[in-house]
Amino acid sequence: MNASTETPTGGSLDSVKWILVFLLLGGAVFGNYYYGEMSVLLRAGGVVAAVVVAGLVAMQTEKGRNAMAFAKESRTEVRKVVWPTRQEAVQTTGIVLVATLIMSLIMWGLDSVLYYIVNFITSLQV
Repeated sequence: MNASTETPTGGSLDSVKWILVFLLLGGAVFGNYYYGEMSVLLRAGGVVAAVVVAGLVAMQTEKGRNAMAFAKESRTEVRKVVWPTRQEAVQTTGIVLVATLIMSLIMWGLDSVLYYIVNFITSLQV
């Protein structure tokens, strides 16, 4: 059996960056609460700025670079998808609706039959 162990490549500097990210996000939440009497526009701008800066710092870590690479690869894969035509989408939706209607009628009938059976059994005087 071949066992491989992962070794962190970012080291302690990545840890410092993640601490900074969490401090920035926590500061945004605290600042939004502390300056609650200020204009909503200013507070929202401050929160957005803090989130952007925190995101930029996070992208400088190993996990952040991996996430960006994954996002780029995902975007490439989405471009390869063959999307259905409008007619295919409408037909598929119709099939799903009809199948759902049929199954709901079957379940309603089964529920009614079981209700009458249980009602008959529980109404017997033994």
